Amino acid sequence: AVRAAVHEALAGQDAGAVKGIGVSGQQHGFVALDAGHEVIRPAKLWCDTETAPEAEELSRETGVQTPAGFTASKILWLKRHEPESFSRLAHVLLPHDYINFVLTGELAMECGDASGTGFFDPVERAFSEPRMNAIDEGLAGCLPALIGPDEAVGGLREEWATEWGLPQGVPVSPGSGDNMMSAIGSGAVRPGVLVMSLGTSGTLFAQAEHAVVDPAGEIAPFCDATGHWMPLLCTLNCTTATEEVRAGTGLEHAALTSLAEEVAPGCDGVSFLPFLAGERTPDWPHASGALLGLREGSLRPGLLYRAAMEGATFALAAGVGRLRKLGVMADELMLVGGGSKNLLWRQVVADVTGLRVRLPAEPESAALGGALQSLALAQDAPLIESLREVRVP
Repeated sequence: AVRAAVHEALAGQDAGAVKGIGVSGQQHGFVALDAGHEVIRPAKLWCDTETAPEAEELSRETGVQTPAGFTASKILWLKRHEPESFSRLAHVLLPHDYINFVLTGELAMECGDASGTGFFDPVERAFSEPRMNAIDEGLAGCLPALIGPDEAVGGLREEWATEWGLPQGVPVSPGSGDNMMSAIGSGAVRPGVLVMSLGTSGTLFAQAEHAVVDPAGEIAPFCDATGHWMPLLCTLNCTTATEEVRAGTGLEHAALTSLAEEVAPGCDGVSFLPFLAGERTPDWPHASGALLGLREGSLRPGLLYRAAMEGATFALAAGVGRLRKLGVMADELMLVGGGSKNLLWRQVVADVTGLRVRLPAEPESAALGGALQSLALAQDAPLIESLREVRVP
C-alpha cells in the first residue's frame, strides 16, 4: 500500500525535489517481529476488542485504566492465546514504526504514538517498568529506543530511493500516530484549539503544556508529536453509525443527508446509541448499539441518519465538558475527518458543542502533519517553533 501511495503521490511531480518523508499511522496496533525482523502474524489493530479480558486484567494489576484498544492488551493476548508466536517475539512496533523501519532499516519509537501503548508513562515520557512487567518481564527488551520530535529515524534505503526516483538518504522524520499528526496538520499546536475528528472512530483532542491525567480514565493522557502533551478522548464508533444506516437503507450519503435535513434536531425523541463495535469511551468493549424512543414512522431513512450523526456527536461532545473540568479550555474547534465534509454534520457539531467550528483547507490533516514534520526536519528547525510560525488556512 505504501508503494502504491508513493507512486501515486509522485505522479507528475519532480521526485528529485523531495526533501523529507513523514509517516502518519493508526495508533495502538501491535506489529510483532521476530529476531530476523520478519512479521510473525497479522497485526492486531486498535478496533479488535477480542483482547478485552486481557485489558481488564492489566487495569486491575497496574491500577491504570487500560482500554482493550491499547497495544498492551494485544501483547498479553498473544502470550496467552498464541504462545508459539509469542516465543518468537523479538521486536514490538506500532504500525507507523513498522513503516519507518521498512523505509529506513531502523527501529525506533517516539513519545506520541508510544503513549497509546498502555505501558508508557506520559508524565515521565518513558516506558513504565511495572506496566511492562505486568505483561511480561521480557517486554522491555523487545522495545526500540525512543527518539525526540526533532530527530530523524534514518535515511531512506537505497532500494526505495531507486524505485521511486527519490534522492538517496532522504531523511525520514519520527512520524507519529494519526491523531498526533492530525494535531500538527490542523494547527492544534497551541493551547485553546480543540480538534474533533469524524472518522471510523471519533476523536477529540487538544495540545497542553503539561500532562493531563484523568482519574476517571475518560481522557487519555497522551503525549503529542512536538514534545508537549495531547489529552484525547476516543470513541470506537463515529462514521460507522452513518455508514450502517447507508448500508441498511441502500441509499447513498448525499440522499440520506438531504432527507436528514428535513428532520428537526432531536429526531422526534429517537436516540441512536452507536456502540456497534463495543465502545472505548465509556470503556464498554462488549456494548452493542441501540435505537431508543421509536414511535410509528420513526424508521424513516432521514431520521435514522440524523440520529446516527447526533448519537456519534454527543459521544464526542461529552469529552468537551470533561476536558474543561480537567482544565483544558478551548475557544475554537477544528473539524477534520471524512464526516467533516458533510455540511449537516458540521452544523450538528456546532449546535451540540456551542463552539465556533472551523475546517482546515486540507481535510487530510494527518497526512499534512507528516509533511510539516518532515519539512521542519529538512530545514533543521525546531518542530514546535516551526509549526507555531505556520498559519494553516
